[in-house]
Amino acid sequence: MASLFLFSIPLLLVLLVPMISADPDALQDYCVADTDSSAIFINGLPCLSPSQTSVKHFTTSALGKPANSSGNPLGFGVISTTPQILPGINTLGISITRGDIDVGGVVPPHTHPRATEIIYIMHGKLVVGFVDSSNKLFSQTVNTGDVFLFPKGTLHFLYNVGVSRASLIAAFNSQNGGVAVTPFVTFAANPGIPPQVLSKAFQISLQEVNKIRKGLGGN
Repeated sequence: MASLFLFSIPLLLVLLVPMISADPDALQDYCVADTDSSAIFINGLPCLSPSQTSVKHFTTSALGKPANSSGNPLGFGVISTTPQILPGINTLGISITRGDIDVGGVVPPHTHPRATEIIYIMHGKLVVGFVDSSNKLFSQTVNTGDVFLFPKGTLHFLYNVGVSRASLIAAFNSQNGGVAVTPFVTFAANPGIPPQVLSKAFQISLQEVNKIRKGLGGN
């Protein structure tokens, strides 16, 4: 009996891992977001009554036009299918985004703490890559029609090395995968990380820390 109990513990852990590693499964066919109730703070958005739903909640043309990159010094723009744009996506554990990157534009190193990302290159030429927890870089040049995968939580980037604007579609296995852009979460946090910590971590002077913070709009 004792051996059976000991065997059941790792088996239970194996079964639990998938349950806690992604968005929770819905308990009904769908939960169309009640976007007027966004002030209620829950994990997602409240559901409309099924009697109030229609096909319009499950379709959008938002990704049909290029994302606006004007005003972004990094040279890229994104359009994401939030529940406000596609209410039917609420609680289903998926989302999709369009990205457009100017020539020479960069999507800086960032992470999605709650989602794996897979991209399809609609047009253009990009250098993309991610770094795993052993500091190994996986990077290559991708072209029109190519697909690339960024594992959940890994630091990754995109850089347009082509002669024209690049466009891509990104899919996530989370309704809201989150995004933490490394330069901003490091140097523009509010309140700020102590400058002495950043100086030691990056082996730069306090003056250089302050210069980077100012450039990124930090305190």
